[in-house]
Formats: sequence, structure tokens, C-alpha cells
Amino acid sequence: MKAQLIETMKAVFGFDQKRIQHALTVLGYAETLLKSEPGDELTVVAAAILHDIGIHEAERKYKSTAGNYQEIEGPPIARAILERLGLDPERTDHVCKIISLHHHVKGLDTPEFRVLWDADWLVNIPDEYPGWEPERLRPIIKKVFATNTGRRLAETLFLATDVPLAYSKSSSSCGRT
Repeated sequence: MKAQLIETMKAVFGFDQKRIQHALTVLGYAETLLKSEPGDELTVVAAAILHDIGIHEAERKYKSTAGNYQEIEGPPIARAILERLGLDPERTDHVCKIISLHHHVKGLDTPEFRVLWDADWLVNIPDEYPGWEPERLRPIIKKVFATNTGRRLAETLFLATDVPLAYSKSSSSCGRT
């Protein structure tokens, strides 16, 4: 199923390598977090691959990639993909709920949501806080991460050095993707 989801995500994003790479990087972090955190692997994998699947439709409809528009447009697209691939209805509903809230800290508190939340933040911290010194990031990391593993990984990636975060070319005009 993972390979089919990746193939379908790539087809939806077309030539948009930025979005494809973002989804694959989030997936990699999500799989890493799942080694230490609870959660249904298939739900997390599907949510990681498809979490931004509505971004092009949001751009088309609203002329914006803002998170609230992604959360509106993503679930119907994800649902169609998941149903076509034969994912069971309970997991499909859970994945769609995660996608519908993946830019909001409130509204869903499941292990799968927390893993996706942290994986997305691990990718987005450099874009959200370009050039920030580690000491300025410390309270943000403490506040935003939902899992102990995600928090520790963020501390290792972003605080274990005196070099400020470099601006990432994967940044988006609306912040978190």
C-alpha cells in the first residue's frame, strides 16, 4: 500500500518536486518516530504521504496554500485515493481526520496524529524559523512537539549545534506545509 500511496501522491503533485519531497521527508520522519512511539503504522504512513494532498486544489480554489484551505480540500482527495486503494473505512476516516486537522494542535489527540504532527514539524522548523539560534528555538521545540521522541529528535537536529538554521529552499509562502 505504501508504494501505491507514494505513486498516487506523485501523480497528484505532478512536476511539483517541492511537495513530493516534503511528503517523502515527512514520511521518513514519521517512520523513524514510529520506532519509539505508539501508533498504527498504516494510518501514519498514509497520513504522512497524503497530509498535503489538497494543496494544489487550495491554490486553485482559494489562490492560497494556507493550512486551513489544505485541511478543507485534502480529506476528499485523500478519501478517494484511500477508497480506491482498498484501505478499510475506519483507517480511511482516521487518516482523513488527521489531514483535516494537521495544522491545528487541537481537535484530535491520537498517537497517529501526534506522530504526523511531529514529523511535519521536523521538516518545517527550518522554514518557519530560518536563521534562528538554537537557544531561541529551545522554547518553541518544547512547546510544539507532541511526542517525546519528536522533541528529542528536534533537539538533536536543531539545538545540538551553534550554527543557526539555514533557510530551506522548501519553504512555502504560507508557512507549514
